[in-house]
Amino acid sequence: MKKKLNTRDLVVVAMLGAITVVLGLTPLGFVPLGPLNATTMHIPVIVASITQGPLIGGLVGLIFGLSSLWNAITRPTVISFVFYNPLISILPRVLLGIIPYYLYTNLRKIQGDKLKKLISAFWIVIAAILVFNIVSIQTSGVGKENLIPFIIFLLVSLVLMFLSLRARKNQEAVMISSFLSTILHSGMVLGGIYLFFVDRYVEALEIPIQAARGTIFGVIITSGIPEGILAVLVTTAVVSAVSKMNK
Repeated sequence: MKKKLNTRDLVVVAMLGAITVVLGLTPLGFVPLGPLNATTMHIPVIVASITQGPLIGGLVGLIFGLSSLWNAITRPTVISFVFYNPLISILPRVLLGIIPYYLYTNLRKIQGDKLKKLISAFWIVIAAILVFNIVSIQTSGVGKENLIPFIIFLLVSLVLMFLSLRARKNQEAVMISSFLSTILHSGMVLGGIYLFFVDRYVEALEIPIQAARGTIFGVIITSGIPEGILAVLVTTAVVSAVSKMNK
């Protein structure tokens, strides 16, 4: 782990930070999936953490957080007020730049076929959650507009499960760490919203207070899982390319 920054490190921070800012300011940061929008703004932070370490990852995450705060101030929406709090707009983003590194390095230490078994179980759980949501939508009739995106991501998760069984140990660790980091990031942001602003948040969205917890944390399923899968696809490809360049 690097303790001091050199010129190259500063260039990497500036480049990945700039990419994050551009994604946040343009439609490039949002992938339309039917009625859903999955963000890609977190991906450069994860890439920085895994390839460059927690210090650089944390700095890119800081840029991500500051850009979120800036967007909330300059392009306000009905829920922008939640991002005025740095514990929601900045802190989770900085941690997003630190967590993937430690997940990745510890996962690489797992011996033998244990990691393959772990990643197989991991994708089975993700697929099961997606199947549960698809069945719930079918039986309840609520949120039918989300059905096609969920089916697409179910198919993608099954393909990723198959590919992960043939992947190298390094790639397996990248897959799990990038997905878990995305979910943890979503949980930190949404948890902060629930902790500090639940009443104002549901009022702004005209949601009954009784449904606040399910609505807020349900976003982890409806958006967090698609964002996690996108992170797996992009981060694995980028980290593999960086590894080949370093050899």
